[in-house]
This record gives sequence, structure tokens and C-alpha cells, in this order.
Amino acid sequence: MKKSLKHLLLKNKKCSTKDYRIVFTNGCFDILHRGHLEYLALAKGLGDLLYIGLNSDESIKRIKGPNRPINNQQDRKFFLESLKSVDKVFIFEEETPLNLIKKIRPHILVKGGDWAIESIVGHDFISTYGGKTYSLPFTENYSTTSFIQSLQGKK
Repeated sequence: MKKSLKHLLLKNKKCSTKDYRIVFTNGCFDILHRGHLEYLALAKGLGDLLYIGLNSDESIKRIKGPNRPINNQQDRKFFLESLKSVDKVFIFEEETPLNLIKKIRPHILVKGGDWAIESIVGHDFISTYGGKTYSLPFTENYSTTSFIQSLQGKK
């Protein structure tokens, strides 16, 4: 049964009173690979609930080009929600997940190691209420773009 964003946000308020820490990350997660799985496990280890803001198909096309995504947003959402480290996935249409971050108000915001903390979308917002932002290390040699390039014989 699907739960609405409003229901989950109310659950967040209940979780807050029980000292549950909500971790938020976002991305395309087009083709899940080991690097994603290790990253999500690290992210989950920083708190109690891991929420993911998932780029919609249209936002990925704007970011990555007309040949992406490889997997549609409903499949990507299903794959992510099937992982034991992931508690909920929200699809967003905007260029950034800032509006979603403002609604969820996570305790912890994370992105991959190629992001400087100051450039992570939502960092400034969550710091206003004491939230923390982390840049997590990558698993060497795992990247969706390089994986696609190798399949196409470009690498």
C-alpha cells in the first residue's frame, strides 16, 4: 500500500519524538551497482531512516541527455525500495531536491564524495535547524556513466 508524503511526514514527527534520525540523499540511481549499494549502506548507518529523493525520468533527461535514464522512474524506485537500507523513495521533478528536503526536514543530508559539503543542495537549509551534511566516499571503479560507456565500447 502506497503511503502519501503527508502520512510519511506525520510519521517523521512521531519519529523525531522517539529520537529517530532521518538521513536523506538524492540522485538518479539509473543502474544500481555495488558503489550505490555500499553508499546507501553507509548513509543508512548514519541514522535510523534512509529516505531517497529520486530524479524523475524527465529531470534525468535534462541532466544526462536524451538517452537516459536506462531504467524508468518506477523501476528505479522499486529497485531502491527493495533494498534493506532504504526506507522510502520520493520521486521529484524539479532540478534539485530542495523542496523535498524542506518538506522532510532530515537530520542528516548526504551525497557522494565528489560533492563539497557547501555545494550539496539543502546544506544551508538543514544547518538552520542543526542538521548535519556529509560527503561519503565512493567505491573505487564504480560509476553508472562508466558502466554505460563500457557497454557501448567507449571505454
